[in-house]
Amino acid sequence: MDASDHKTIYNFIFILCALYGNFIDNLRLFTKGGSGGMGYPRLGGEGGRGGDVWVVAHKNMTLKQLKNKYPQKRFVAGVGANSRVSALKGSKGKDCEIPVPVGISVTDENGKVIGELNKEEDRILVAKGGLGGKLHTNFLPLKGQKQIIHLDLKVIADVGLVGFPNAGKSSLLSRVSHATPMIADYAFTTLKPELGKIMYNDFKQISVADLPGLIEGAHMNKGMGHKFLKHLERTRQLLFVVDISGFRLSSVTPYRTAFETIILLTKELELYKEELKTKPALLAVNKMDLPGAPVKLEQLMEQLRHPADFLHLFEKSMLPEKAVEFQHIIPISAVTGEGIEELKSCVRKSLDEQDSKDNNAYHRKQLLNLQISNAVS
Repeated sequence: MDASDHKTIYNFIFILCALYGNFIDNLRLFTKGGSGGMGYPRLGGEGGRGGDVWVVAHKNMTLKQLKNKYPQKRFVAGVGANSRVSALKGSKGKDCEIPVPVGISVTDENGKVIGELNKEEDRILVAKGGLGGKLHTNFLPLKGQKQIIHLDLKVIADVGLVGFPNAGKSSLLSRVSHATPMIADYAFTTLKPELGKIMYNDFKQISVADLPGLIEGAHMNKGMGHKFLKHLERTRQLLFVVDISGFRLSSVTPYRTAFETIILLTKELELYKEELKTKPALLAVNKMDLPGAPVKLEQLMEQLRHPADFLHLFEKSMLPEKAVEFQHIIPISAVTGEGIEELKSCVRKSLDEQDSKDNNAYHRKQLLNLQISNAVS
């Protein structure tokens, strides 16, 4: 591999990082509750409590908007009113609300989760206001709580698209939904998570997240892998999208067949977070409109039916502990529309089955709790 080859790979990663930088999915903020108001010792008056700082989820908010609107990233609540003759009980200081998008996880400086905001108007208290001056504080006010917090955005969707760059995920999203992601014939066209909704005739809606393409080593944060993989954590199911012709990132990286692509994607998920592999998964084999695709599909199906017969072709380090078992395998062409309706039907069927299992598990748990409660009584 010569210097120009290294430069090619470097440019790929540099362009990806530079463009992805326009999309913000984490912020570090300073928060401080308001100080309490002064008490009135002569008349026993109590100062008002300081205002609190809250993080509040808003539907049409982004972290980029938050950063642009508050470049100092400091949020301080109002001071409690002092006690006085005309108002012995001081009023509470004004609360401070930090507007954030839905899907935010809030952690403290040590990484401890304070809470999550999964729907509009969810709110989390991050910094309490100080007490106002009163008898047991010698009528002196207390300062508000200070806290550094981290906001981490994770996309919430029913289905997350998983694949290497240029597998056709963006084209697929535009086919199954009204989303308009950027589409071009080169790798890394998706630079931030894109959300779309599959609409059904009975008005059922299923949300789909198109995530930027992974590269080998994503679990080690190559190509900003952690920023991409983390968005899969809040999706209910995974939809693998592979190019039937295989994938090659550049002239200096190895060519991967569709089967190898599936194995490597599974390994990346496993190394990043084992629980991702437990999510229900479907496989869309894309670009079936290309010459020779039917023959390659037969080969792929044989490999998926008997994976153990082909694993000797891989280095041991590339093999996942356990292969993903796909609930449905659907050959498609995002360009011509072949297989798209069948894919939409399979996605819905899979989610309906998951809902049924979740409901049954919930009812079993409720029944068990009732039985335990009756036994204790």
